[in-house]
Amino acid sequence: MVEVVARNEAFWDKEALSRRPWSNPVSEETIALAKKGQWQMHITKTPLPASWLPKDVAHKNILCLASGGGQQGPILAAAGANVTVFDISEEQLELDRYVAKRDGLNLKTVKGDMRDLSAFNDEAFDYIIHPISNLYVPDINPVWRECYRVLNIGGALLSSFYNPALFVFARDSELDKQRLLKPKFKLPYSSPINPAELDQAVIFGHTLTDQLNGQTAVGFHIVGFIEDEHPNPRFLIEQYMKTMIATKSIKV
Repeated sequence: MVEVVARNEAFWDKEALSRRPWSNPVSEETIALAKKGQWQMHITKTPLPASWLPKDVAHKNILCLASGGGQQGPILAAAGANVTVFDISEEQLELDRYVAKRDGLNLKTVKGDMRDLSAFNDEAFDYIIHPISNLYVPDINPVWRECYRVLNIGGALLSSFYNPALFVFARDSELDKQRLLKPKFKLPYSSPINPAELDQAVIFGHTLTDQLNGQTAVGFHIVGFIEDEHPNPRFLIEQYMKTMIATKSIKV
């Protein structure tokens, strides 16, 4: 696990420095509109439904979990929330600090592993925004436990993740040309660690049991479920099904 964490931290540092899609800070115009109450929140391609996150988040304590990159956190801070951005990558967090400094925002950044939120007290947050990121840890059940612990009673966890079907099929350009899908990998999925590819992320495909029942097992009530397209589809299967899932879960 030490190697997995180190590789994924290095990968996201590189992504941030290259300003890749998940590491591209929001614009000054977006922040200016958010300060006026005109904003949307994305954890998949489509904005979250209005019923999932109220427009008035002033003074709400919000944890943006594994959510560095200068995107979700600064928007919520501009809308008046008390925001903490938590991420494994210092360079991802630096993008949040960059937007905060550029646009005069108050937000806190904390570096750490999403499976360990011991930096925070019990019932410290009203909302957790957890955009697609739990594919970078081998076991997501500690993530759900920690989210439940740090949420207030009545608080909501808004999370997104891949449909595990995405991880089953071989990645083969020749098969893609023939419009063929070839099952190759069993779930749960774990990508191989190649010593020659030190800058590549190690990813994990989790079962729906762990993604959904994992939340209810720690006490969450799932009250919202969305399937969505990937904003940048890369695999043949994405032409036939929506491969991203988002859930709204309440601590009761």
